[in-house]
Parts: sequence; structure tokens; C-alpha cells
Amino acid sequence: MSKRDQWEMDKAVAREILLDRKRRRRTLGGFATVMLGMFALGLWGIDGWLSESPLRFGVYWGLCGLLCLFVMLFALFDALSAIKEERERHQ
Repeated sequence: MSKRDQWEMDKAVAREILLDRKRRRRTLGGFATVMLGMFALGLWGIDGWLSESPLRFGVYWGLCGLLCLFVMLFALFDALSAIKEERERHQ
């Protein structure tokens, strides 16, 4: 499979996830669960290991922050998509 074919297939999968409300919510829930798991792991599981190195600490919590930002933006996208779907349904 060429890179072009793979790109087209990836776009089709993303479109399918983003257009279906149920799949979008399931995906958002999965990302939110992973985010909460990473927070819990960093706070209680590997806190000693993270506190040994400022670089480790910064990289780990930076990645957690990026994941949190992604989840918030995905939730905003979901809310706006739901509003759009409802407006179209009522017109």
C-alpha cells in the first residue's frame, strides 16, 4: 500500500469517526480515560521517579498538558458539531 493510499484511508477513518456522534463520544471518552489514567499514574504511581529529574517531570507533565488540551479541543468540537446537527434536524 502506497503512502497516498494510506493517507486516503486514514482520512476516511477520521471522517467516519468525526461525523458519527456516537463514535465521536466513545472516542472522546477513551481519550479522557487515558488522560485521567496518566494524571493518576503521575500523581501516585511514578511520582518518586518523576521527582528525581526536573527534565522527566517537565516532559511527563507537558505531555499530560498537551493531552488535556487535545481532549478539551475535541470536546469543544463535539459540542459544536452536536449544536450544528440539532439545528439542521430542526430546520
